Amino acid sequence: MPASNLLDREPEPGIVTTSAPVTQGSSAEIHADEQFCSKLEDRALLSGPNRRLRDLQLLYSVAKDFILGFRALHFVGPCITVFGSARFPEDHPYYKLARDMGAAIAKMGFTVLTGGGPGIMEAANRGAKDAGGRSVGCNIRLPFEQSHNPYLDRWVTMEHFFVRKTLLIKYSYGFIIMPGGFGTMDEMFEALTLIQTKKLKSFPIVIMGSDFWPEMRQFMEHMLKGATISAEDLNLIKWTDSVDEAVAHLQEKAVTQFGLRRYRVPKSSALLGEKALEGAH
Repeated sequence: MPASNLLDREPEPGIVTTSAPVTQGSSAEIHADEQFCSKLEDRALLSGPNRRLRDLQLLYSVAKDFILGFRALHFVGPCITVFGSARFPEDHPYYKLARDMGAAIAKMGFTVLTGGGPGIMEAANRGAKDAGGRSVGCNIRLPFEQSHNPYLDRWVTMEHFFVRKTLLIKYSYGFIIMPGGFGTMDEMFEALTLIQTKKLKSFPIVIMGSDFWPEMRQFMEHMLKGATISAEDLNLIKWTDSVDEAVAHLQEKAVTQFGLRRYRVPKSSALLGEKALEGAH
């Protein structure tokens, strides 16, 4: 089709063109949506154009999230982040594996950082406390309440998922991926994409719980055969169910690669209301 015809088809500003009729929601539906948005600002932020003042308020909310996160996590020491499902109970083998991994991370001198919720997150934080280590959470506010787990030395609650995900990556020198759902997949592939595109250095990524992942590994091989990723991309991942192997990988790819000292923590300023985490010197 000639370019002029394409230009002719562009709508004038302010005119909505659609092949389907636009239906107006009932007053009850509109009110319910407004109530939901008031509880979860991400929905308002992602729902298309708002009034200019509202978008400015949402922008401030994003900045506030980042500032709160920076102030809470800047002084907790080098972290290893553990991702995984909130749905595994205390007696599940994956919970036990995450708890053992959390303890091992703490014994290495790292702070264990999670999303701060139940399940795998709780298990990793609990393992850190078992070993006398530092345990931190970056929680998310949801319309259905997700409270932080009881094994945290410090936590911060975010309004925005993408801010939370950025913070979980920002303060980490490695990532442990345990079995999980959509959120875990999102976090894992975000980290992989940032490393693949050189936005991040090649931080270690360890995926644990081998009986959960065979289809995912197969699909990654399928992507390699389809030339949508390269062999080097698959080399970013360490697959193991062994806590000792995971620790050795973190030691080589995080501690040695980045020259981490046991405690590498910026000094906090009491004048600015900053607080160091107990045990992080």
